[in-house]
Amino acid sequence: MKLTIEKDEFLSRRFYLVIFYLCAFFMATITFYSLYVSLDEYLNTGKVIIGEVLVNTEFPVKGLAKLVTYLMIVSVVAWYCVTKLGADKVKNIPKSVRSILQLIVLAILILSIYEFFYNFIIWNALITADLINGELRLDDLFMPYPNPDTPWNLVFATKMSLAALIISAHGFYIISKRT
Repeated sequence: MKLTIEKDEFLSRRFYLVIFYLCAFFMATITFYSLYVSLDEYLNTGKVIIGEVLVNTEFPVKGLAKLVTYLMIVSVVAWYCVTKLGADKVKNIPKSVRSILQLIVLAILILSIYEFFYNFIIWNALITADLINGELRLDDLFMPYPNPDTPWNLVFATKMSLAALIISAHGFYIISKRT
């Protein structure tokens, strides 16, 4: 019986580790591709919209998911795998350190909630303004804030802030559950 439980735990850890490494590989590949294309665009035009290449690239065929969607999903899945793999190690952290970490994660959670709703509301307002003018540009909308020289694509900003919200909410839950 004990051998079966140990084998099951070993297989479970191995599964989470494999999934984590796959997610890390996909995150790195998507990031390097984005950096390469964005750098090339910047060198050719002198301008770049952060995240635009991830929103405009559909993979593996046109009409399927965008790279930003894959990046959002693998970020959340990788985080979940990390929490499953590191759950035993967190138990040994002193309560005072966990309390500090809990406050830090809470601050990140609050910030990610704000960023998600801010980006989503701006994106919705710009879509509405476009529809009033008789056009629909869901993926081409961007926000020239905080720096007009490097605006952010709103699809990218919304999806990645949603990933940050999910990750930080889960992190806060995990660390609060242990204190």
